[in-house]
Amino acid sequence: MFNNSNNSQANQGSVLYRHGDVLIRGIATLPVAAQRRVGATLAHGEITGHSHRIQQSNAVQLWVHGSDLFLEVKEPSATLVHEEHRSIELPQGLYRVWRQREYRPDAYVEVMD
Repeated sequence: MFNNSNNSQANQGSVLYRHGDVLIRGIATLPVAAQRRVGATLAHGEITGHSHRIQQSNAVQLWVHGSDLFLEVKEPSATLVHEEHRSIELPQGLYRVWRQREYRPDAYVEVMD
């Protein structure tokens, strides 16, 4: 996790979390036209079948806007888990979620566990 010394709401936008091939950054607000998404899985691993997911599915709401994924932690905290990575506690707030990409001459491709 990368962190700028505190988790205050004012500093939320500068907090970064890395969980394997997933990057999560605190944001101030959701995009206006964001749509609710069912579930608590941030990314599926197509090779291993493992996934980056929130352990307490009732503590979060996922949102999508175009191809962008957003996470709302509604409880004081939620645990991000994956079979091959250490768990991370995410404090209450809003986050944007990215999958790591790698460059190939013909395209950028999302990295998969």
